[in-house]
Amino acid sequence: MSRFCLLLVLLAPSIALASGPDAAQLEFFESKIRPVLIEHCYKCHSAAAAQAKKLKGGLLLDTRAGLRRGGDTGPAIVPGKTSEGTLLKSLHHAGDLHMPPKGKLPDAVIRNMERWIADGAVDPRGDTAAKSTAGIDLVQGRQFWSFQPAMTPAVPTIAHPQIVIRNPVDAFIHARWDEKGLKPARAADRVTLLRRVHLDLIGLPPTPEEADAYLADQSADAFARVVDRLLASPHHGEKWARHWLDVARYAEDQAHTFGVTQKSQAWRYRDWVVAALNADMPYDRFVRLQIAGDMMPEAGDDPFLKYGGLGFNGLGADYYKNTAREQAIAEELDDRVDTLSRGFLGITVACARCHDHKFDPIPQQDYYSLAGIYMGTNLSEVPIAPPATVKVFNDARKKVQEAEERQKKAQNEAKAKADDKGLAARLKEVTAEVAALQKAMPPALPMVHVVSGNGPGMKLYIRGNPATKGDEAPKGFPRVLPCGVPAGAKFSRLDLANAIASPANPLTARVIVNRVWAWHFGKGIVSTPDNFGALGDRPTHPELLDWLAVHFVKNGWSLKWLHRQMVLSSVYQLDSRPVAANDSIDPGNSLLWRANRRRLDIELWRDSLLSVSAKLDRSLGGPAFSLREPEAKRRTVYARISRHELDGLLRLFDFPDANVTAARRSVTTVPQQQLFVLNSEFMAAQAKAFAARVNKPGTADTERVTAMYRLAFTRPPGSAELELALGFLHLPPRPDDKLSRWEQYAQVLLASNELMFMD
Repeated sequence: MSRFCLLLVLLAPSIALASGPDAAQLEFFESKIRPVLIEHCYKCHSAAAAQAKKLKGGLLLDTRAGLRRGGDTGPAIVPGKTSEGTLLKSLHHAGDLHMPPKGKLPDAVIRNMERWIADGAVDPRGDTAAKSTAGIDLVQGRQFWSFQPAMTPAVPTIAHPQIVIRNPVDAFIHARWDEKGLKPARAADRVTLLRRVHLDLIGLPPTPEEADAYLADQSADAFARVVDRLLASPHHGEKWARHWLDVARYAEDQAHTFGVTQKSQAWRYRDWVVAALNADMPYDRFVRLQIAGDMMPEAGDDPFLKYGGLGFNGLGADYYKNTAREQAIAEELDDRVDTLSRGFLGITVACARCHDHKFDPIPQQDYYSLAGIYMGTNLSEVPIAPPATVKVFNDARKKVQEAEERQKKAQNEAKAKADDKGLAARLKEVTAEVAALQKAMPPALPMVHVVSGNGPGMKLYIRGNPATKGDEAPKGFPRVLPCGVPAGAKFSRLDLANAIASPANPLTARVIVNRVWAWHFGKGIVSTPDNFGALGDRPTHPELLDWLAVHFVKNGWSLKWLHRQMVLSSVYQLDSRPVAANDSIDPGNSLLWRANRRRLDIELWRDSLLSVSAKLDRSLGGPAFSLREPEAKRRTVYARISRHELDGLLRLFDFPDANVTAARRSVTTVPQQQLFVLNSEFMAAQAKAFAARVNKPGTADTERVTAMYRLAFTRPPGSAELELALGFLHLPPRPDDKLSRWEQYAQVLLASNELMFMD
């Protein structure tokens, strides 16, 4: 079948498959819905209220059935229908129903309720009220698979290999095929594999010259040399930094303030991540520097290295505090705890903010032990210039400030005695001095956004309410995990960083290994990358996960070592086409008997379009640019990211919400995407540039079409594709055409699924 794909493919309708609630939906209920119900509703609408003869309106909200059944005025909610039911109306204080009666809840809480109901009102509670438990058994909790130390399993011996066993990855995967009777897909052809690994490792398609060089190299290690070249490319860090920036919920402003605060130098954290990944910084050091680089004696004297990574939390939530100050601080602490625990540890500690975790061995005290490390810390900016440069700047600024004070004094005196010529002359003299000093000011210092200080600790908030404080929660690490420093007043951010990055921690290496696996294969060994707890999925290949985690640490926590283990495996190099006999055994391909065909993220797709049209600016680093700029040609990783108003192109193509850590991206198909491809100025500009790129004097149409295919798809056209192209190109133009025939054809190729997807 022809691989050529016209625009009609883009008009195919999307298909939504029904499925049960996933871990993210359950987590949303536990962190955003249940705490609100407990704090604001159970007092009057629960079994306990009924037992005390204080039940109001016949409405029980402490069970799933009670919530759906409703009370005297009808159902409280109708899952999937936000316009029905009494709950949202009462929360909005619409009509006669005003709940809670003492005052309306914050808009953000109501929006969470709306989102929850719109998404189907997933509710893991039973139809009877849960009885209270005596607490969490940490000893029993440590028996769960992810809290057990990673072991070094024996690599399976494959008696009758169906693929070349290149490394232990192949052996572990093959062993599961043998268990299930699966036959793997054939190996991908060399062109497909080259395009796959280019997009995976540097986020850009191979050039025709790179393809020719690889195809001409018939040596056994030809592909390994390509991998080494790509890992050494400065573009590798750009591609893989974007993955981590999703986890770090990187953005350059705040969404929840009345005046949106721009973080004008946020991009330095992004550049720090790019540089760290290009340098193959050991992952344990990568972790420590982002949590407590300012406190690490071994961080060195380079201020960019020492402070740049602190943007992980320095660019976190910063809420408006003129009203409800304590609540705003509580929300900021929740952002720190949630991003840190899910990002580095793959556990949902934030679900213990209002009560002991319902599913994992995380007591409520442990949440506040972590939050207390950040309670009272500051979000600030730190200069990263050499100390001598900082001193020169500060001295010059001090002179300007002193002169401005003299100017202000002279203005007041001259105003009081308007007829005093001496004072007027003095004012003129001082004003000239201020202007001269301002002109002589050295350039502004480069700054990075950091979190600084060590929190003094805090008390537990009963039911998560800052106004109702309980016992002191000593600063420390979640007790289900090993930590070499006892909880207490002296526990610092550096202690936290060391505990997370410790080889003894059973989670840290497993979590990052799983993330890298998911970013290469389309799905993690644990398919819930930020939830290794009871609500998360179990690993499909637990022995492989442990083998990779153990050897990752043994190999110096090297991410580039990890990339090589994955992409040099025969499993990575399989074809993406299905094997019919396997579909009934493993229809979801969880055992990786073929490659997963994936749609490119918006960054890879936009960068590929610019690369193919020869308009891509490949310069590295620097301030962010706006995607709305007509001549925006830089890689998308350098685009401005806003929490307040995310760029429309990014939103349209499933860029994650930068207000929260993102473990993976959703993939939607909506008509607006197709309209962008057909009608946007950006696509038209790339089509014109692409057509112009191959329009060389004396070049035959067949040669031009072939050049376009090689640039866009790393392959020549088939005979049918060539015939179709020439037939279209020779059609007479129409009076209303805005693009020439060649430009129209270029747009067809740029809009094709073959360019938008990775096989």
